[in-house]
Amino acid sequence: MAKHFRRFFNRPDWYNLRSLDPISPSFGLDRGTPIDRIYIEDFLKKNSDSIKGRTLEIADNFYSKKFGCAIEKFEILHATADNDKATIIGDLTDISTLPENSIDCFICTQTLNFIYNFKDAIAGTKYLLNEGGVVLATVAGISQISAYDMSRWGDYWRFTTLSIQKSFEDVFGKGNVQVDYYGNVLTSIAFLEGICAEELKEDELFHKDPNYQMTIVVKATKRKH
Repeated sequence: MAKHFRRFFNRPDWYNLRSLDPISPSFGLDRGTPIDRIYIEDFLKKNSDSIKGRTLEIADNFYSKKFGCAIEKFEILHATADNDKATIIGDLTDISTLPENSIDCFICTQTLNFIYNFKDAIAGTKYLLNEGGVVLATVAGISQISAYDMSRWGDYWRFTTLSIQKSFEDVFGKGNVQVDYYGNVLTSIAFLEGICAEELKEDELFHKDPNYQMTIVVKATKRKH
């Protein structure tokens, strides 16, 4: 009976959300800025003092250029030689293809979701870093499937703060990993619908609810055990 009264007095106002199709099937790119990109850039901006020295990104160096300081060299990792921007051809899951102890900051955004052996990739990340080097990583907690990635190499995982913390601590050790998240029920629904960041207010975007971890962020430092 109590559930019946809740439904009666707190009725959802569906507007055009009562649909089997999203408002945008492309993460909101066709409407503006995808919400998760706002979170990724906020995280990187807050950690811009770590983006220095010899920096590494996958496929391009967009974030290193945007948020870096005192960059000595921009490195770009790609799995195959068909990316003419790549300076390192290698596979994060295979350390034999990676240069050891060579990177000061690795910006690894929205990548581990698409690697089946993601724990091997975390180990590869540590292998790349110099002692004292930092990885700034982001992963999806709540997200639709990326059809682009699914059809090419796969879309495998969604994480929680707990699962990603334990996975990084298994490699980097306890005390060397900091994990946080962005998201709430409104931004999660908006992201799944393809509503863009410009259609929400700032206080709505940055309200945090631990039960709705949309984008999870990690800072891990390589230290001697």
